[in-house]
Amino acid sequence: MFYVIGLGLGDERDVTVKGLEAIKSCERIYLEAYTSILSVGQDRLEKFYGKQLIIADREMVESNSDEILANADKVNVAFLVVGDPYGATTHTDLVLRAKKLGIQVEVIHNTSIMNAVACCGLQLYNFGQTVSIVFFTETWKPDSFYDKIKQNKSIGLHTLCLLDIKVKEPTMESLLSGKKKVYEPPRYLTISTAAAQLIEIEEKRKEGVCGPEQLAVGLARVGQSTQLIKYGTLKQLTETDFGEPLHSLVLPGPTHELEQEMLEQFRIS
Repeated sequence: MFYVIGLGLGDERDVTVKGLEAIKSCERIYLEAYTSILSVGQDRLEKFYGKQLIIADREMVESNSDEILANADKVNVAFLVVGDPYGATTHTDLVLRAKKLGIQVEVIHNTSIMNAVACCGLQLYNFGQTVSIVFFTETWKPDSFYDKIKQNKSIGLHTLCLLDIKVKEPTMESLLSGKKKVYEPPRYLTISTAAAQLIEIEEKRKEGVCGPEQLAVGLARVGQSTQLIKYGTLKQLTETDFGEPLHSLVLPGPTHELEQEMLEQFRIS
């Protein structure tokens, strides 16, 4: 059996009882380590599960999936995902590969930012398309997400913005040299930087979607004991320190009075 198990958003205790039972039954356990992070490290997880974990980086999952799926038709193998298993397309691809090999698959769900975002008070059924915002560089400032935010706004829906994560990214120098890969230190896009990038895009597009006075919600470490939520203008969010990752950003559409009352609890004074 190949298990794909969601770990939730907080720490080692967020795994479901069903998920923990599956983990304990497995001969090999892989921890996906590039689409999200928990508040605790590998050692805490191993102690809680009573099992050793194998770190699965992007290269392993996307290029060497056969290694993960090896013998999963004969022994139990687990693939652990922070949040919910279907929070990234890579995990869907892994499930499809397993099924094509005739391997039985069981997916065990958990909470993810896609539903936990409701902690800010905005109702889930009022959200439109989710977008991703990446790190800008001097020569690359993609803005395809802008049109989706605009479309959501035009039909009165909120937009959840997922912020970029750079984990085990090879340096440009090592890629160009063709020699052994050297990796950049991990980087996580912050709410303040993402807000600044949105304002920068608005200055270029000038369509009234995400200017400095656009109200927005910053959410940091959702599901953890240090969870932090702030509501204010994008300009205010550029000046707010949200602390450690992971961060997410919401651009609200028109709000119901109950939604607005909840948001006001988090208003930047």
